[in-house]
Amino acid sequence: MNRKVLGVLLVIFVVVSAGIAGCTGSTEPSPAESGQIAEEKPLYVVGVDGEYPPYSYLDKDGNYLGLDVESVRWIADKMGFEVEIKAMAWDGIIPALNAGKIDMVYSGMTITEERKEMVSFSIPYQTINQTFAVHDESVVTLDDILAGNAIIGAQRGTTGAFWVDENLIATGLMPEENLKLYDNFPLVVTDLQNKRIDASIYDKPPHLNAIAEKPLHIIGEIYTGEDYGVAIRKEDTELLATMNEGLTLLMNDPYWDELLVKYEMK
Repeated sequence: MNRKVLGVLLVIFVVVSAGIAGCTGSTEPSPAESGQIAEEKPLYVVGVDGEYPPYSYLDKDGNYLGLDVESVRWIADKMGFEVEIKAMAWDGIIPALNAGKIDMVYSGMTITEERKEMVSFSIPYQTINQTFAVHDESVVTLDDILAGNAIIGAQRGTTGAFWVDENLIATGLMPEENLKLYDNFPLVVTDLQNKRIDASIYDKPPHLNAIAEKPLHIIGEIYTGEDYGVAIRKEDTELLATMNEGLTLLMNDPYWDELLVKYEMK
């Protein structure tokens, strides 16, 4: 080959090579090319009773707060998932779970044999009893209530309502019409304040919260030894294992004691 031609070709090769290097050398590889795509965290919808302080409730600004709400957010952070809190009617919350509208119920739900037939439960994280409250001006006693001589208000679908049905109505001590059922507990409290019912029954911690600064007081406590757990669809075994691990971490962390103190449970 002619030396002149060879020289020209070499110059062209060098120029083209430099141009290519200049175009690509300063470009960072894309996340996909480098294999560094961040894995998206799974999102779980958490069903709660939106009027169940101190466990789950909405503040005046529409923010979800409470022991259970803060607990599930802590667990989500530790276990690597995201949560969306969703308030639902309590008596329909298990059907909503099994219909796939939510992924778990984390809102002071008592573990019962009846519920265990429909859903799986996490390890227990708290144990509570049922309590009765009356108006400050009431002459109704705990003995009157236990003898079936009182009109009792309860939230529909709660273990308090179940207790009255099983221990007072089913035994013939109290007529069925003396148990008044409500869609939420604030409605029970309103009727108790207005003396439309003689007593209310509810889990102790939220009962104390609901009647605070009202002319109502707890008249007695019934030992029911109810364990609270997180309800999860039976087929979601991986999520159940994740929540059990998260609850174990939480209850062994100082943050758990901080929450109990914050919500006046310790």
